[in-house]
Amino acid sequence: MYALITGASKGIGKEIAVELAKKKYDLLLVARSASQLEDVANEIKGKYSVKVHFLAADLSIPDAARTVHKWVEQNEYQVSVLVNNAGYGSAGNFDRFTVEQNRDMMNLNMITLTEMCQVFLPMLKRHSQAYIMNIASSTAYQALPQMAIYAATKVFVLNFSRALKFELKDSPVSVTCICPGATDTNFNDRASIPEKARKAAEKVAMTPEEVAKISVDAMLAGKTEVIPGFINKLGAFLAWLAPKSITEKVAAGIYE
Repeated sequence: MYALITGASKGIGKEIAVELAKKKYDLLLVARSASQLEDVANEIKGKYSVKVHFLAADLSIPDAARTVHKWVEQNEYQVSVLVNNAGYGSAGNFDRFTVEQNRDMMNLNMITLTEMCQVFLPMLKRHSQAYIMNIASSTAYQALPQMAIYAATKVFVLNFSRALKFELKDSPVSVTCICPGATDTNFNDRASIPEKARKAAEKVAMTPEEVAKISVDAMLAGKTEVIPGFINKLGAFLAWLAPKSITEKVAAGIYE
């Protein structure tokens, strides 16, 4: 059986692929860069002796999920694990970005993730046990000025995942939502996170390997919602406890 991982060319996605390869899952890797995917595929095949296939695709465009599903069907791959990891954020005021830039982020972070779940659900239900892992973020627990859309998309991912888990409670498909905090990946570079916020995150950042191991173990244990790392759990609790006006002011001060 195959595990399909999006955003698998680097960071948390790559390390989730590694963790699943350690457990002898064959892999289907999806990301934008064919060369990076090829490198990852060769590395994992060499170390863990599993089958690894990859598809280079831009998941921010409409109907990307159908493109991935068609590739899987045409090659008769049987997917029993779906990991929706692909996503990105952009730091700055909402009106700094174009309509198209904001739409692409929402498409990738929410719409493609939702459609991946929908198009693969019939296949997942055919197995005696199957899993969906959706990657949200610790930003799902509060509004985040300077990253308004990104944080809002992660609220969607978290609530959608929890609702889907409940709907599928009598099926063989388990749904787990992972909400990582600061992680040592290239997310900050792509999002153009300001130096002040980077320095604050350095003190509590986890490695992609740590997040991936926690994530895969949680998924296979059938957990519903997981925040990796004690500091991140504490931060989410404090964001829930404190008045929203205070958490928003603090967040804005970090990201400005």
